[in-house]
Amino acid sequence: MTPAPEDAEHVDTEALSGYLHSASGSPRGVVALTHGAGGNCNAKILQLMCTRFAAHGFVALRYDLPFRRRRPKGPPQPSRAGEDREGVAAVAAATREYSDGPLILGGVSYGGRQVTMLAAERPGIADGLLLMSYPLHPPGQPDKPRTKHLPALTAPSVFVHGDRDPFGTLDELRHALALVPAPTTLVPVEGAAHDLGRAKADPSEIAVRAVLALVDGQAR
Repeated sequence: MTPAPEDAEHVDTEALSGYLHSASGSPRGVVALTHGAGGNCNAKILQLMCTRFAAHGFVALRYDLPFRRRRPKGPPQPSRAGEDREGVAAVAAATREYSDGPLILGGVSYGGRQVTMLAAERPGIADGLLLMSYPLHPPGQPDKPRTKHLPALTAPSVFVHGDRDPFGTLDELRHALALVPAPTTLVPVEGAAHDLGRAKADPSEIAVRAVLALVDGQAR
């Protein structure tokens, strides 16, 4: 791993491995975010999001999935995706100890998809979801949507998506979100493709505010 920023602490336990960003003031909740198929917990968008969440009073964790803990490079194995979901579940259980406030789970691309699948399988595992660059379908294959589990999502969710993402257009994503019975918010990122860390403008502020609005609305 690359060195942690000054405001993040490296953590490595049986349940999780990554960097923990301390909350500004008394923690109002916890957010745990993970990476995509080709990255790790040092992805720029994860650092931006966690730094922003910490500034808004959340304990923020960016962590590696089990497949990345097994080897530093290479894609995940589809046959072992269930192990990655179990890894997310272990992180959710471990991070509940950091605050009595809401727990937000999320991730980038593959990581976000595994989070949604886990949340569909285990309602109540999180109080909200943050999905960045959700891989709605393989590039160039809109006839192979990854939406079967979406009608089982019960957690309020924020989807942050580039308007040039080859894994799904904004219109395709809007149609997919209509399948989700829980409240959803779509945050479009202008001029961005699949890697939101390369977006012209930092999308973390608007994304974090969307998450806070959705979770606060559910708490009323």
